[in-house]
Amino acid sequence: MRNPGLSKTYIAAAVIAAYRLVKFTAVDGEVTPAVAATDKIIGVSDRVNAPVIGDRLDIWRSGIVEVEYGGTVAQGDPLTSDAVGRAVVAAPAGGANVRIIGHAEVAGVLGDIGSFMLAPGSMQG
Repeated sequence: MRNPGLSKTYIAAAVIAAYRLVKFTAVDGEVTPAVAATDKIIGVSDRVNAPVIGDRLDIWRSGIVEVEYGGTVAQGDPLTSDAVGRAVVAAPAGGANVRIIGHAEVAGVLGDIGSFMLAPGSMQG
């Protein structure tokens, strides 16, 4: 289920797989894969890989879009990034803060492509 909203083209500062969470780099207009729950996640890559550094790629910034799951996800779970930019359930320890990218629209498991409502924010355990 896809109901995309706004996408924007950025430059890949690293190799970026399809359906992966991304964050900005220190250079305007560049993105790289999100690799931690504390990263400032800004969106998700489209269906096309960026196999070469410097490639242009579309990043979804709003809407109901698709992402690759990095573990078991239930409908409605808040999502954050694993170490390779896949979406996993955000579960911060008590008093810890994590960044979230939105909430799952569908359940899934490791490797599934699932849809979620893209709404960046933060969450405290």
